[in-house]
Amino acid sequence: MKGIRYLAVVPLVAVLSGCDNLTVPDLNNPGVGELTDNPTPSAVFGAAQGLFLDARAGISGRAGYVSALGILGRESYNFDPSDPRFVTELLIGPLDGGTPAFGGAHWGIRYSSVRDAATLLNAVDLVPDAGIVPEDKNAIQGFANTMIALDLLHIVNTRDENGAVISINPDPRGDPEPIVSKSATFAEIVRLLDDAESDLQNAGGAFPFRLPDGFAIAGTPADFVTFNRALRARVDVYMGNYGDALTNLAASFLNDAAPFSLGVYNDFGTGAGETQNGLFDQSLVLLAHPSIETDAQMQPGGDPDQRFLDKTTELATPRGDQASQGLSSDLQFTIYATPTASVPIIRNEELILLRAEANLACTGDGGGVTCAGNPADALDDINLVRQTAGGLAAIDGGDWAAMTDEERLDELLYNKRYSLLYEGGHRWIDMRRYNKLDELPLDVPAFTVAQRYPFPTQECDARSSPPAQGC
Repeated sequence: MKGIRYLAVVPLVAVLSGCDNLTVPDLNNPGVGELTDNPTPSAVFGAAQGLFLDARAGISGRAGYVSALGILGRESYNFDPSDPRFVTELLIGPLDGGTPAFGGAHWGIRYSSVRDAATLLNAVDLVPDAGIVPEDKNAIQGFANTMIALDLLHIVNTRDENGAVISINPDPRGDPEPIVSKSATFAEIVRLLDDAESDLQNAGGAFPFRLPDGFAIAGTPADFVTFNRALRARVDVYMGNYGDALTNLAASFLNDAAPFSLGVYNDFGTGAGETQNGLFDQSLVLLAHPSIETDAQMQPGGDPDQRFLDKTTELATPRGDQASQGLSSDLQFTIYATPTASVPIIRNEELILLRAEANLACTGDGGGVTCAGNPADALDDINLVRQTAGGLAAIDGGDWAAMTDEERLDELLYNKRYSLLYEGGHRWIDMRRYNKLDELPLDVPAFTVAQRYPFPTQECDARSSPPAQGC
C-alpha cells in the first residue's frame, strides 16, 4: 500500500499539551488495540471518521491556529486579561518553545493526528478484502493520506525554514527520526497528495464511512480528488511551482460561477462529544487589528471594502487595557457568529486568488519583486474578487499595465488579506513568503514580527543532537 507508514513519536507532553477541549466518542475513536490486533471493518470506518475530529483540533481555540497566526500576521488581537502572553510572546517575542500553548504550539496536536491516520492506514492493510473491498481500501488510503498532508502543511506553515519530521521511528522507545528541511517537507506533502489522488481515482463511487457536512463537496472519492488538488495547488504556489499550480487548480473545485464560499470546512458543534468554535467571542477579547480598517480600499460609493464591512463590526467602546501594552481596538469580528460556525480549510475564493498568484508568478527576495507570468489573466481573477467580494471598482487594464511588478503583487496580497481574513494565518504566511514581514505594522516600538515557530522544547530535549536551528 502506498503512503506513509509511521507512528509519530513526539514526547508525550508535547502531544497532550497541544490538545483543546476535543472529546472523541468511542464510536469514532476505537482503541489502538481494536486497530492493531485484529481490526474489524467497523473499527476502521470509525477511525476514519475520527480523523475529521482530529483535523479540527487546535484550529479554533483562542490560542489555536487561526487566532495565533492571525495575531502574528496583524489580523487580530487577543486581549485575554488572564494571559498576557498573547501580547508579550506573540507580539513582543520571542516565541518560546517551552510554552506549549504559544511558541511550542501547533506541533504535538498535528502529529497526534498524523499518528491516528497512520494507525488507520496500517489497520486497513490488516483487514481481508472480504471485509473491506479493494475499492473501499483505496478510498480510505486516499482520504487518510490527504489528511496527513494537511497536517504536515500546518506544521511547515508554522516552522517554515526550521523544517519538520516526516518519517518517524515506529518504536516508541527508539530515537526520534531527524528533522528535515522545509523543501523536503514540502516534497513529502506533494508525494502524499499525489499518492492519495491515485488511490482516490481507483476507489469506488462512495466512501465506506460518513463525511461531515463541512466536506459535502468532497463527499465521494471522485469529488474528494478536487479537494486534494486544491490543497496541492496551494502547496504548489507556496513552493513557487506556478505551472503545476495552474494544472492542479484546473483539476480542483475552482468554479468562477460558483459562490466564493464553496469549499471544505471544519465543523463544530455544541452536542455531546462535540467541540465548539472558540473563535465565537462573546467576551470581546478577540478583536480585529485596527489596520484592517485603515488599509481598506474604498468602494465607488465611498464605503470601505465590503469584505471589511462583512467581517467586522464597530464596538461602541474600544477594548484594551494597560496589560495589553496600551493596545486597543473597536473592531469585533463577525466571521464566526455562533459556537457552531465552520472554519474554512480551503474554498473557492482562495482558489481564484491562487490562480491569479500563479499567473503573476512573482518572486521576492528582499531586494525587490520580479513577476514572470501572465499579468492579464491575473487581473481578470483579481477584478472578479475585487468586484464580487469587495464591491470595489475593477482595475483598468491600462492602469494595470503601468504598474510595477511590486505594485501588482501588493494588489494581489491586498485581496488575499481581505478575502481570507482570520481563516488560517494566510496574511502572515503570504508576507513571509515574499519577504514582506517588515511591512506588517508594529503598534509599539518594542514589538517584533516572528518569522517562524521554534520546535517544542520537549522535542529538542528528546534528541541527543538537537537541530542547530529551531531549538
